[in-house]
Amino acid sequence: MASKEKTLRIDGMTCAACARRIEKGLSKIEGVEEANVNFALERSTVVYDPDKTNVQELKEKVEHLGYSVVQEKVEFDISGMTCAACANRIEKRVRKMEGVEEVNVNFALETMTVVYDHQQVTPAEMKQIVHKLGYELTSKLNEAEKVDHKEVEIQRQSRKFLLSLILTIPLFWTMVAHFEFLSFLYLPDILMNPWVQLMLATPVQFVVGAQFYKGAYHALKNKSANMDVLVALGTSASYFYSLYLVWEWAAAGAEGMPQLYFETSAVIITLILLGKLFEVRAKGKTSQAIQKLLSLQAKTARVLRNGNEVEIPIEEVMAGEVILVKPGEKIPVDGEILEGRSAIDESMITGESIPVDKTAGDAVIGATINKNGSLKIKATKVGSDTALAQIVKVVEEAQGSKADIQRLADKISGVFVPVVVAIAVVTFFIWYFAVTPGDFRSALIPTISILVIACPCALGLATPTSIMAGSGRAAEMGLLFKGGEHLEHTQTIDTVVLDKTGTVTKGEPSLTDVMIADYLEETDILQLVGTAEKQSEHPLAQAIVDGIKEKGISLLNAEEFEALPGRGIRAVVHAKEVLIGTRKLMTESGIAIQPLEATMEKWESEGKTAMLIAIDQQIAGVVAVADTLKETSEEAISRMKKLGLEVVILTGDNQRTAEAIARKVGVERVIAEVLPEQKSGEIKKLQEQGKNVAMVGDGINDAPALATANVGMAVGTGTDIAIEAADITLMRGDLNSVADAFLMSRKTMRNIKQNLFFAFFYNTIGIPVAAMGLLAPWVAGAAMAFSSVSVVLNALRLQKVSMKD
Repeated sequence: MASKEKTLRIDGMTCAACARRIEKGLSKIEGVEEANVNFALERSTVVYDPDKTNVQELKEKVEHLGYSVVQEKVEFDISGMTCAACANRIEKRVRKMEGVEEVNVNFALETMTVVYDHQQVTPAEMKQIVHKLGYELTSKLNEAEKVDHKEVEIQRQSRKFLLSLILTIPLFWTMVAHFEFLSFLYLPDILMNPWVQLMLATPVQFVVGAQFYKGAYHALKNKSANMDVLVALGTSASYFYSLYLVWEWAAAGAEGMPQLYFETSAVIITLILLGKLFEVRAKGKTSQAIQKLLSLQAKTARVLRNGNEVEIPIEEVMAGEVILVKPGEKIPVDGEILEGRSAIDESMITGESIPVDKTAGDAVIGATINKNGSLKIKATKVGSDTALAQIVKVVEEAQGSKADIQRLADKISGVFVPVVVAIAVVTFFIWYFAVTPGDFRSALIPTISILVIACPCALGLATPTSIMAGSGRAAEMGLLFKGGEHLEHTQTIDTVVLDKTGTVTKGEPSLTDVMIADYLEETDILQLVGTAEKQSEHPLAQAIVDGIKEKGISLLNAEEFEALPGRGIRAVVHAKEVLIGTRKLMTESGIAIQPLEATMEKWESEGKTAMLIAIDQQIAGVVAVADTLKETSEEAISRMKKLGLEVVILTGDNQRTAEAIARKVGVERVIAEVLPEQKSGEIKKLQEQGKNVAMVGDGINDAPALATANVGMAVGTGTDIAIEAADITLMRGDLNSVADAFLMSRKTMRNIKQNLFFAFFYNTIGIPVAAMGLLAPWVAGAAMAFSSVSVVLNALRLQKVSMKD
């Protein structure tokens, strides 16, 4: 096969070195013939052999390196779908289009998301293809427009149902009045007139029921079948057989009263419309989480322009502008406090109920509430870049995505309708030729019942409604699942790997101990150490610098500086070479550390991180830094263990310090002294042991490990790159969120399985009962409508779920 060329848009590169790293990584993939990464254009052009690799492998490699591939993605709203078979047909046809890489049709949300190559296919072509299938695509509506659209749809369905109900009640009356136990009911003679029944049933069949004929026509035209086919077949059989009997009655002189079935077709259509009306209303409730999130946002902002306070819509706020926020007001956009001090209620974003004290220099999140102080804030992120906007985007994508279990249900529903039609035909012939030979009426009733009760609506709604409700409820608790597949995969995890610094601990260490060799002056050595460390961005370095400054020691400027990942730093200060770091760094440099080994071991056994100091290749001392545990770490890890999860701590810190921290929180297994680039390798080792691994981290160096794990969880207080690489974002810096994520996943999957069991059980029982002639067609219609509604109502229970173990 000829080589292919693919252009990937890459996000996250900060310098040309990033581009070279990606280029090198892609070149190592078997089948890649050429890789060229352009840092300025943020693009990578790859020539590859499709027999040896594929686009997905290329993307995974880029993401494994800690960057993200920006895909061309378009979202549509779809109208006209009636069951999961419709969604399955649209998905299958669009996927066949040249240039379409991924397509996901969500029946419950009535949306379609397509990842595509804009050089090969356009959204306009997608619309044309779907239109030929009998459905309509429109550009994705915003949430306000969607609410209005749903209201219009509810009103339309309500009017159709009301018309159908008014015309059906008289026909239904003629049926129930014939029951012996209801013989006391008054039945006007006019309702027994076949012409009157025909006049009542015809508008229901062809005006109200036109949508079923239209859907069935398009389905059959495209050589497939859906719910419309079943309803159209079942009601048409009843209606046209009754019409034939009326014609026969009229031809015989209009004497007597034939046994008609107009009420059967009319009642079925009316009950299905009632079920659809309930379904539309209930589906609207599953997206309430997004509406709640959007309602949190402030509508206006008070900004300083030309020295004057101006109140403007938040859509007009620009990054860099200064905003004034009074006590009790919502903070309009993400920003940084310039002046003032206050407690900020961030519960609506993070789920954390205790207000957080903030002062000048601290970051604040839009939609949070300023409790008790006046603040002057500089806007840093506005519009779609704000935390709230990103949360809404993640929730929408999660609700629109598919779990693996849903793909199985979709495949089943895709072949379900043709199988049901075949069963109905076989049932008719068995009754007509064997059970009641020559009795057309007796054969018709079970056939219609099978066609009606077997509609796969409940099957199509079982998974997406639970995903929508579950991911929405999770967002309210500060848990952002980036897709339904992650909500599903989380419940399969058996091993949780926790990064130590910033995840188990607060990540805010402080200088606790200093020991300098007797023959050296402590102030001079600490001045050199502080000057060297102030060039580093590592939190431990910052703790050392702050501790030295607190001693009143002024710092100098370093002539040279080099960070040595996983080992420490090297600097030149006033022509003196300064090394600060681990035993490994000193050993590699040929420096003897025996005089300070005992002190190091003592401090490390206390859970402190000890770092050796060498000046001009001579050991000069050791300093210790301690990072305190988060208050909830021990409780959260205990919860994880109760859930049957093995907990592992993974850190670049030394073994003794890591084990001391692990003992305090009840963790038995520790993987320490791991370099940043080795973390993903440790995750792979665990996976090779047959474990399903979740990685929890917050730093840039955790990104590859987060991407490698079966499920990556990023603490939302961490870096953007870590959050981007993860499958789940925990908006709180609290490890209890990890336990909550597992519980939410398990409860959602249990809900999905309940829905699927009910849907399958309902059809498995209903079809044989109908085939035996024990189910009247109108009862089958009522049962079919009830099944869809019950599935949605069961899913809605997830919106009230609590995280109590």
